[in-house]
Amino acid sequence: MPTRDEVLEELGLQPVFLPKKAATKSAPKVQKAAQSEDLAAKPRSTQKGAIAVASANPAVDDARAKRISSLSWDELVADIAQCTACKLCATRGKTVPGEGARDASWMLVGEAPGADEDASGQPFVGRSGKLLDSMFRSVGRSRETNVLIVNTLKCRPPENRNPEPDELAACAPYLKRQIALAKPKLLLTVGKFAAMTITGSDEAIGAMRGKSYVYEGIPVRVTYHPSYLLRSPLEKAKAWDDLLAAKKFSDAPLG
Repeated sequence: MPTRDEVLEELGLQPVFLPKKAATKSAPKVQKAAQSEDLAAKPRSTQKGAIAVASANPAVDDARAKRISSLSWDELVADIAQCTACKLCATRGKTVPGEGARDASWMLVGEAPGADEDASGQPFVGRSGKLLDSMFRSVGRSRETNVLIVNTLKCRPPENRNPEPDELAACAPYLKRQIALAKPKLLLTVGKFAAMTITGSDEAIGAMRGKSYVYEGIPVRVTYHPSYLLRSPLEKAKAWDDLLAAKKFSDAPLG
C-alpha cells in the first residue's frame, strides 16, 4: 500500500503541495482555455435522472434516441463510428466511444476528445491521460480493471473548442445508453461540460465539488479535469481529496 508521501509524489503534489490552510488560498490565475473549469455561472438547483443538455436542442430526433436506447455495447460502438448526427463528423479523425471495463463500478465522464484522442480513438491519452491514470492508481483503481471512461462527446471539436449545445444534444443518447448498459455504482465527472451534462447544474466546478448529486439513482461526484490540473498544479490536492471522498462514498470494493 503506497504511503501518503508516495501518492502525493505520484500525483506531482511535491514539492508544490501546500498545507491544507495554505492550499485553500486562491491559485494563480490561468489564461482562459477551451476546457476551463471555473467559468462564472449562475447557481441552480440539482436535477436528477436526466442528462440536462439533451434539452438544449428540442429538435433531437426522438426516433434516433429510441433506437440508440436499445443497442448492445458492440452495436453502440459501431453506431458511434458511423454517426453523422452533428457537424463534428466532417472534421473528426476517429470516434472515441470509451475505454475500460464495461462492468466497472466507477464510470468517469469527461468532456470531449482532444487531438491525441482523435488520432488514437481512445479517451484520455497524452499528458492528461497519464495524470488521470496516476490519480486512479492513488485510490486503487485503473481503466484496465474497475473504471470505465467515456466522454460527453464522441468526436473532437475543432481546435479543442468548447462543445456546442447541438453537439452535446446529438451525443446525449449515446451517453445515456452507456450509463444504462454499464450500471455503474458511481459516476465521476471531470470538467465543466461533463458535470453540467450529468447533473443539470451550471455552477462552477469549484462550487460543485463536495456536493452529492444523483443520476437515475446513481451517486455522482464532480472534480476538476486533468488538463486543468496540468495548468493549475496547486489544485491537484483538491482533486485528490475528491477521489478520496469518492472512494469513501462508493460502496464498491476496490481491486
